[in-house]
Amino acid sequence: MSYCLNPQCPNPQNPEETLYCLACGAKLLLRERYRPMKPIGRGGFGRTFFAVDEDKPSHPPCVIKQFLPQNTGDPKKAAELFQQEAIRLDELGQHPQIPELLAHFEQDNNQYLVQEFIDGSNLAQESTKIGPFNDGQIKQILNELLPVLQFIHEHKVIHRDLKPENIIRRNFLPQTTGWMTNTNRLVLVDFGAAKVITGTALMQPGTIIGSPEYVAPEQVRGHAIFASDIYSLGVTCIHLLTQVSPFDLFDVMKDKWVWRDYLNQSINSMLGRILDKMLATNPKMRYQSAAEVMKELNPEQKFPTLPNISPPTPSPTRRPTPSPTPTRAPIP
Repeated sequence: MSYCLNPQCPNPQNPEETLYCLACGAKLLLRERYRPMKPIGRGGFGRTFFAVDEDKPSHPPCVIKQFLPQNTGDPKKAAELFQQEAIRLDELGQHPQIPELLAHFEQDNNQYLVQEFIDGSNLAQESTKIGPFNDGQIKQILNELLPVLQFIHEHKVIHRDLKPENIIRRNFLPQTTGWMTNTNRLVLVDFGAAKVITGTALMQPGTIIGSPEYVAPEQVRGHAIFASDIYSLGVTCIHLLTQVSPFDLFDVMKDKWVWRDYLNQSINSMLGRILDKMLATNPKMRYQSAAEVMKELNPEQKFPTLPNISPPTPSPTRRPTPSPTPTRAPIP
């Protein structure tokens, strides 16, 4: 199956070997090599597709992200931000636990990113399959992901959409570059919501970036900081421990987390205290860097620290009353 990327195409599905769309006549191959196969995500500024690279004999899978600047209030500014995102993804993709950027280009007045496809299951799928995680599994998740957070924060990037669906356990990949990918290594994906702390967010007034169940209170108000990612990772962990919606793990009336009430097994007391601090609604009471969390999780090791970046408003923080539906699909 080939999929036409023309947003106005009335019937985008085509036979696999087709070069031009049978419905609208648009060229199906991007850059004469990347063939979109099916859509896998959609958002306000673009769409995401599973694709294959026909330029290589094995036709390896990849991910195409189509950016539609005409859907924004300022197409010129949107195009500039797209270029900034491509540069950011190219830098971050050097880390083995972040998808590599393979290409970025413009075709037919639309902008495209092509990224490495991560073959594996995300943590939401794993949780559905195996049930609640135990504290040993949660500690392993933290030990694998905290260095990734430290890496992106050192590059002045805040992910802003950390959740189980955006953490994929990679299937085994043989050595193809200068590093060896470990079996079942966790990979952090979907940097579409990411923000460079010196940059400007492209969004309409009132838009919440991120998934409501997992975002930090200050992020809801538009003031994401490094510690906002730490909060979201903490929420991810307690969801995996309980298999309960994060909305139900927070008592709005008492203004506190009640996740321990939903545990069906005991948890290491030190890990519990670490999660509690990651989940502090007041960002000043939270860990300020991933290195701080790693230091307490593994006290025998030494880690670098990042400078503290506080939110610009000192008002007390309170986790907002949950909305019933997410405000953003997980694509750029």
